[in-house]
Amino acid sequence: MSIFPTKVLLATDGSKEADLAARTAAELADKTGSELHMVHVFGITPWYPAYPEGFGFGGAELEDPVLEEDLQRASERRARELLDAEAEKLRSFGVTLAQAHLVDGGAPQEIVRLAEEIGAGLIVMGSRGRGGIRRALMGSVSDSVVRHAHCARSWLYVQRWSRQNRDAIYPTV
Repeated sequence: MSIFPTKVLLATDGSKEADLAARTAAELADKTGSELHMVHVFGITPWYPAYPEGFGFGGAELEDPVLEEDLQRASERRARELLDAEAEKLRSFGVTLAQAHLVDGGAPQEIVRLAEEIGAGLIVMGSRGRGGIRRALMGSVSDSVVRHAHCARSWLYVQRWSRQNRDAIYPTV
């Protein structure tokens, strides 16, 4: 029995912070012999008019199902392209990717659900390091995953140093 996780789940959104998390997850999986999985969660935001009464006496019109299907397909295509590009980056690091998962839904819930489904012992993801008010207003995927996941979590905060103009990486477990 090993103290290291046998499966690592890397959650990515294609950001700079996710790139740093990918490098960390790749190195960790390589050094521990863990199976590496990657997930990208996508979804479309429904459009609702700010003033529905401006669209006629009956209020807002029903959404166009054809337009909604087109938006869903376009969103899924862009998400698949991002996932494929991120998987290729991981392979360029010299690691074997067990599986790349593309999931539609709410990011925190789907990351936690997939981690439980595959039996991940560790979730690795980037964090933009928003604090206080910003996190309260905008929400934080990493914060929600940390609060709800039943396995170990690791996330990376990336901040700009004004003097050296370098990235500082603060790993947290």
